[in-house]
Amino acid sequence: MEYRCVQCGFRIKTLFVQYSPGNIRLMKCENCKAVADEYIECEIMILLIDLILHKPKAYRHLLYNVLNHKIPHFEGFFWNSIFGYLLLDAYRSLVLQSCNEEWRLSVSFSSLVWSCRKLLTDVVLGNFLFLCTFVLATKMFLSRSAGSPRYKDILLAILISSYFKIFLIAMMVWEFPSSVIFIFDLFVLSSNTVAVKVMTESAMSRCIGACFSAHAVKIFTTQVFELRSLRYSNFFSDLMP
Repeated sequence: MEYRCVQCGFRIKTLFVQYSPGNIRLMKCENCKAVADEYIECEIMILLIDLILHKPKAYRHLLYNVLNHKIPHFEGFFWNSIFGYLLLDAYRSLVLQSCNEEWRLSVSFSSLVWSCRKLLTDVVLGNFLFLCTFVLATKMFLSRSAGSPRYKDILLAILISSYFKIFLIAMMVWEFPSSVIFIFDLFVLSSNTVAVKVMTESAMSRCIGACFSAHAVKIFTTQVFELRSLRYSNFFSDLMP
């Protein structure tokens, strides 16, 4: 992927010119005549704040000008991102299970088996259906042209824009109601939508439709298997003396 102007998304060959160590000059965009990427000279905290505020220019800087194929070990970073995403998703499922009083009190072997099965279902099957639905929705809703990014780049944008899942770690220190998890899910959905819009340059309504359908299928699948798990858990608990 080529570098992009964070203001208008116009392709640009270089972001800055370095005259000497520590002495650089930021390049201007040929399209909008603004500085192509002012985040180069900004602190990382400013970038994080703008990402939380869902500013498209912050996502352009991160997805085009930082996380591109020119960085070393891009493939390793891509697979590490997948592993981190699945790990945070597994922790989300564990937090939801720990909020269930029956799961806390039940220590039988059968209940542990069903809990592990539900965890694998949420992480593996849920994300597999999420990916399949998102790819299908991308073909149906989002515009694709010759210069459009690859599906691998869009998938990386989804992984990176799901950074709100990291805040679930705070639940290891402080107690929060389970509804907070669904608030995080809404933030992840909105962040995914902005990232997809930045990558595909499609209409916001189409990006919302693609991301919402993928998340809806994932949540529906996990809820169905959760109901089945609770049914079998109650069945085995009735069999116990």
